[in-house]
Amino acid sequence: MFNPQAGSHQLAWMRNLNARLVELGARVILQESSPHAPIAIDPSADQICAMGGDGTLRHVAAAVARSGRNVPISVYPAGTINLVHREMGTPVDLSTFALALVHGTDWREHYTVALNDTLFLACASCGPDSRAVARVAPGSKRWMGRLAYAAAMVRLIFDWQRPEILLRHDGEQIACEAFYVAKGRYFAGPWSFAPAACLSQPSLRVIALRRARRRDYLRFMWTVWRGMPLEGWSNAVVFDCSRLEADGDRSMPVQADGDIVGKLPAMISINPRSLRFC
Repeated sequence: MFNPQAGSHQLAWMRNLNARLVELGARVILQESSPHAPIAIDPSADQICAMGGDGTLRHVAAAVARSGRNVPISVYPAGTINLVHREMGTPVDLSTFALALVHGTDWREHYTVALNDTLFLACASCGPDSRAVARVAPGSKRWMGRLAYAAAMVRLIFDWQRPEILLRHDGEQIACEAFYVAKGRYFAGPWSFAPAACLSQPSLRVIALRRARRRDYLRFMWTVWRGMPLEGWSNAVVFDCSRLEADGDRSMPVQADGDIVGKLPAMISINPRSLRFC
């Protein structure tokens, strides 16, 4: 499965990986994957390789989940941001990656997260950063890469908003102005606001910012970039759960794995059935 619109996609990479897999005795089925192209899992496929970023992988994982077949999924990084690949630590060299696909047996369980009518694999949020993601033009990620997100955030500084959001989990309610949900350790690159989060565990790590003024958000990002813990920060509520409800301003976008997947309200929960990744 490949996304020709992915941030760093190169046609040569796909052709070289295809050729190497054929040399190793595999039968390869090529299929385009994008938000605008429906994905169907071939009934003869016994392994899926997603070539793209986290958004591509999210669409592929959703298709595997819908198919009812727990076909192992691997990912080759060819997108703007590749948080799951960073988590997995699989090879980048095409020949080594092809060998791992054909001969590897190191499957890992990954509990995906349901978010309304879709799912995500690494992280989701609602707040200043989701508003910035909503402002990124579809073509800008292709030629600007991660700078497209940075440029959108700079423009957002002059149009700052502080919506009221209400979170519910395990019988508790939390009023906040932004929240972040981690399934894996990484967020927006090599940074982490939940270093203990684990893909193979059926739980979510949530950070809720009671206030999300400009200075609050900058302090939050500075803390994350420095790798400092958020526990004990009076403006942050940190907790684990398996199910989270979020409601508030219905115009507020929600981002998951770097893409806008809807608006509030949001129902977020661990999917009971894990997928296999390699």
